[in-house]
Amino acid sequence: MIEVYIDGASAGNPGPSGAGIFIKNNGQVERYSIALGNMENHEAEYRAFIHALEICIEKGYKTVSFRTDSQLVNRAVEKEFVKNKKFAPLLENALELTRQFELFFMKWVPSSENKGADKLARAAIRKNRTKGQKDNE
Repeated sequence: MIEVYIDGASAGNPGPSGAGIFIKNNGQVERYSIALGNMENHEAEYRAFIHALEICIEKGYKTVSFRTDSQLVNRAVEKEFVKNKKFAPLLENALELTRQFELFFMKWVPSSENKGADKLARAAIRKNRTKGQKDNE
């Protein structure tokens, strides 16, 4: 089974944001650090989840177990419902993607067990800043 650790982070709320995705696949490790632009932290969490789902689908993974330290995203996926309606389209997109797997699991983990994805998300924030500086030159 493929283990996927995800995290979204923002420097400010809203602010420069990033997605961190850490995938364990039969002893192999894949790392993704994706700049997301400016957004709120919760949106970054959803976008990290969506990017990770898309990566797994693209790679042809059929059985995946996701780990997140975002209780908001984990609960929304479990209940297939969000209280904040602005996240509803993101949740619906994510749920559609989860249906493409033969087996999909999601589990909440404490931040201490999600350090790999957190580090990648924070690196992605710095990529945002670098990109923005280059665009302004």
